[in-house]
This record gives sequence, structure tokens and C-alpha cells, in this order.
Amino acid sequence: MDIEKIKELLKLLEESEIDELELEIEDESGEIKLRKGRPEGATTIYNNIAPSPMGGPVPQGAQSPPTAQVSASAEEKEADEFAGMVEITSPIVGTFYSAPAPDAEPYTKVGEHIEEGEVVCIVEAMKLMNEIQSEVSGKVVKILVENAQPVEFGQVMFIIDPD
Repeated sequence: MDIEKIKELLKLLEESEIDELELEIEDESGEIKLRKGRPEGATTIYNNIAPSPMGGPVPQGAQSPPTAQVSASAEEKEADEFAGMVEITSPIVGTFYSAPAPDAEPYTKVGEHIEEGEVVCIVEAMKLMNEIQSEVSGKVVKILVENAQPVEFGQVMFIIDPD
């Protein structure tokens, strides 16, 4: 699903009386959840996602660099590695913070067990601190964002191995 369709859905959601919209896209693995009100992390379940080719067509007679083939196989390997796991994505564009304050301990670390509804990070948007909660209980397998790094809407921040 492209970003324009998502923006169109967001606009329709804002203008309607619907509080939550959940979509399952048949030709793609995963789902999209859109909600009004207090933002929470959206979740998508990996289903052996095949990497999508990136870049434009290769000119005739030109060879693609070997690193592109290595990168594609690395993406396939990663998709297989995280099959059946849940990802927590950013519900908004903002800045990711792993702890409630600069000198505080992070909300969670790789290898720790988290509970459903537990705060896993903060995404700051327009000077508002939005606590992102886990929608599943499980073990944190991977944290994909560094502290104070910008995040995009829908960007994967955590990979969770559900209980």
C-alpha cells in the first residue's frame, strides 16, 4: 500500500465518526491499524515477507553490483529470522526516546520480557510526548531505532517474540 492511500485513509478517518480502522491487505503480509485519539504503537505480524526490489531498472549492458545481491539475501534471511514475530511501529512522525528522561534507564532492552500495555518508548511530536505501549506480551528481540532518532509513521521500532 502506498503512502498516498494511507494519507487518504487517515483523512477519511479524521472526517468520520469511526474511532478505529483495521485493514488486512490480501496481496501483502500484515495489517494496518489506524486509530483516533491517543496514539499507540501499531502492530504487524511477519509472515515470511519477501523483500521488495528497490531501485530502478538496470541499463542494458550494465551489471548490478554484487552488494545488491548480498543485501537481498540478507533481507530474506532477516525476514525468515523474524517469521511469526510482532513488530511495534511508530503511529506518528516524531523523535524516538527510549527513556522518560535523558538520565533515566530505558523503558526496555533487548532480551527483556514486556507485558501487553507496557510503555516501551516515547515518540515526541510537536513538543507532545506520546507514550507507545506494547500490544502484546513477549520478549524484545530487536530494537531498530537509536535514542533521539527521528521516526516516520509506520516505521518499525521493535521486534517482539510474543508469548
